[in-house]
Amino acid sequence: MTETLAALATRHSCRCFTDAQVPAERLRSIAEAGLRAPSAHNRQPWRFIVIADKEAIEFIDATGMALLKEADEAAHGRMMDRGGKLLYNATAMIIIAAEKLDAPFPVSIDVGIAASHMVIAATSLGINSCIVGVPKIAFKSGELVDKYIPEGFEFGVGVLLGYALEPKAPHEVDSTKIIEM
Repeated sequence: MTETLAALATRHSCRCFTDAQVPAERLRSIAEAGLRAPSAHNRQPWRFIVIADKEAIEFIDATGMALLKEADEAAHGRMMDRGGKLLYNATAMIIIAAEKLDAPFPVSIDVGIAASHMVIAATSLGINSCIVGVPKIAFKSGELVDKYIPEGFEFGVGVLLGYALEPKAPHEVDSTKIIEM
């Protein structure tokens, strides 16, 4: 099995991180893996905002939880049941900001491909990850948009990074979902 296939086979979505910091050079390598992702017409409609400041991550988390409670109490309750954190105590986050384009192809696909590249790179470096969309609610706050999202962009998806508090197995693979013709 190649190193890439091993990373794909062992990766899982981490929802409980330790407080150990990811080294800056590793975060840079993970972000650069995202730059290698293909995109429609090679437009690369993204910006990667790397955040490794604990206070900033906690502020984004608290803002998102407050806005989620206002917007959807049931979803807020589910997050509270999972520990009360949108960002699962991650020590680093890469926001993939999506360019606001009037184009015939969805930018969200390109953003998702970049996120996938990042989490596989993280796994190969021994770093746990989770791709998250729900923190988008935090970026309804003008303060966060002004601070973290470049002009002409919006929150696309987040990639949480850190080290698992309790390592877990990847999800079960159901090979019956492959249809060979």
